[in-house]
Amino acid sequence: MSEQRLIDTTALETVLQQFADARDWQRFHTPRNLMLALVGEVGELAEIFQWLTDEEVTQLADNPARFSHLQEEVADVLLYLVRLASVLKLDINAAVCDKLQKNAVKYPAPAVLPPTA
Repeated sequence: MSEQRLIDTTALETVLQQFADARDWQRFHTPRNLMLALVGEVGELAEIFQWLTDEEVTQLADNPARFSHLQEEVADVLLYLVRLASVLKLDINAAVCDKLQKNAVKYPAPAVLPPTA
């Protein structure tokens, strides 16, 4: 797979940089701190799923308050991930394209799919 433009975070990176600049948060946005914040947010996202059955998880969208909380936590995870990549000067699109290519080699699709039951 040649590198395609699958993800363009340019505008989001700019907004996050401006947000941090306006609050003088540059000194706090070290890779270590951002990674730890990201882990914390992943934990908060995981907490939503904790103790739910798979069926209950599929019904989260039916509960506006719980679904709103889910959206917020997913957004927090994405924002910290994009900010971390930006601070590290990591091209998320290139990383994703590279990883997809490696996964295609590591996990080749079967030539013939087995019949479904």
